[in-house]
Amino acid sequence: MHPLFTKASELTETIIAAAIEVHRHKGPGLIESIYEWCFLKELVELRGLLCTSQKLVVIEYKGFTREDSLRFDVLVEECLLVEAKAVQQVLSIHKAQLLSYMKLLNLPVGLLINFNEMKLTDGVHRLILPGANRQANLQEQTETTEKENA
Repeated sequence: MHPLFTKASELTETIIAAAIEVHRHKGPGLIESIYEWCFLKELVELRGLLCTSQKLVVIEYKGFTREDSLRFDVLVEECLLVEAKAVQQVLSIHKAQLLSYMKLLNLPVGLLINFNEMKLTDGVHRLILPGANRQANLQEQTETTEKENA
């Protein structure tokens, strides 16, 4: 299991509640930057969570590396990435973008939140990094096999 998976999963409810609060006050139909600003105020100022919107990452490609600044919507408590949208329809490319960012940052859980919905929960999509929620690791499996064979 990814070391941050439990913490990220526990934060999911709080983050969705914060998004619902923003949506309750602002409603659908505004531009993305307004929702992002309100959402950050709700998370940081009103709920006391650590959030950032930019991080230095090491990009690796076929033996080459480079440090670059990755901009994203909201990284919460260094374990969960939120991509805020205000679009008519969430497309698969939006989910793919969030998953790509999650891979680069090695984050187990991401939320794609579309504020342009009549009911916000209809616009919430939870993504899990492949393998991040698996319980058993190779060492545990090996130890179990050795006990069975003894």
